[in-house]
Amino acid sequence: MKREDKIKITEAMHDRFERSRVVILTDYKGLDVPAINDLRRKLRKADVEYKVVKNSLIIRAAAGTDADLIKDYFKGPSALALSYEDPVAPAKVLVDFAKENKVFEIKIGVMDGKVIDTNAIKALSALPSREVLLGQVLSTMNGVPTSFVRALGNVTVNLLNVLQAIGSQKEAA
Repeated sequence: MKREDKIKITEAMHDRFERSRVVILTDYKGLDVPAINDLRRKLRKADVEYKVVKNSLIIRAAAGTDADLIKDYFKGPSALALSYEDPVAPAKVLVDFAKENKVFEIKIGVMDGKVIDTNAIKALSALPSREVLLGQVLSTMNGVPTSFVRALGNVTVNLLNVLQAIGSQKEAA
């Protein structure tokens, strides 16, 4: 490979590392071509980029980014899953794929400047999707004003009940 090509690849990967919200490093050794193509298709559906690049180029590209935290793991056959929008999406796809293909291994990841191990990636994959979380937040936000209005309505009803009770006591006296 020419030096100019290596520089272009390194710069492109550096840009991807800077834009990504999560980077997950995997070991694809032992997978056949149809399995890798299946994984790429599933990741593409989830808007996740899956790249296989030489480790020496990845190490150079990672300098100055969050991915630099996991540069010691760039050994052997490695591929990177990068997500620019939803950090949960690559974790879900990769964990599900690892369950189906026992030779596929999730090594480590980095998200928001923190290293996440395999257990954290599995926990991340158990979270609901972004759309579901947004729906839950919206329903919670919608529920608070509704509850507030009900509480205010109850105050007036309770005040009327107290006034009626006082009126009944005065009539009885």
